[in-house]
Amino acid sequence: MVQTPNSPSESNMDALKQYGSYIITVILLVLAGYFGWTYWQNNHARVDTVAADHYADIQNLNQEINLAAQNPDLNAEATAALDKSRSELDKNIDALVATHGDSVYAWQALMIKARSEADANDFAAASESLKQAAAIDLGDAGLSAITRLRYAETLLAAGDADAALSEAKSDMPSPFEASQQELLGDIYMAQKDEDAAKQAYNNAWELLRKRQESRAVLALKMESLGMTVEPIEAAPELIQQAPATSAPAVEQSASNAAEPAA
Repeated sequence: MVQTPNSPSESNMDALKQYGSYIITVILLVLAGYFGWTYWQNNHARVDTVAADHYADIQNLNQEINLAAQNPDLNAEATAALDKSRSELDKNIDALVATHGDSVYAWQALMIKARSEADANDFAAASESLKQAAAIDLGDAGLSAITRLRYAETLLAAGDADAALSEAKSDMPSPFEASQQELLGDIYMAQKDEDAAKQAYNNAWELLRKRQESRAVLALKMESLGMTVEPIEAAPELIQQAPATSAPAVEQSASNAAEPAA
């Protein structure tokens, strides 16, 4: 990777500070959904139906809150009702954690609580919720990695870069290494260690290259540091379009095939 001596653009860096962490959050949320579903499939025989029902109520209330919060014209009465619902959601989550604290449902509920707190810019509270989630031993490396990366991210957002660095340096399963390196780059930038940030971003880019996945925001971070970003060739389609002479049933099968997740 060739690096140019250009100084970073202040406007680009401001944009990255505002939106960069949200991209990592979205990636981690997608992975959380996948690994959470995988965990459930592997452990469905041990599902606690009481905890499951309690979590379903939490999930439904959270969806209602998110829907209501999207209304830009909330009056005072609606705002008060929304605040009451958020308070009720927190109480329900705390009750679930108190009674089923070692379950995947407690983990999922704490992740919801942490996201709500982060959306409200209360990163100290979000860090505490994620710390609780990290203490739950689910015996799943993927869920553990998601929790630790989110925990490190909120520690950084709360202004504790040293603690964030310590947490982000934990061993990670290979699917999470690119996100880990990108987050490390963000932490090093907060510590004003530009050389270390460049190395971490470059590590993330090369890991993404191996799986033929590109991230536009990561590329922008690198370019803002004066780094030359070599494009990553997109992965070829797993199912090629059937020849014109192929049978219609084969063509229909190919057109209905789902693309692999990023």
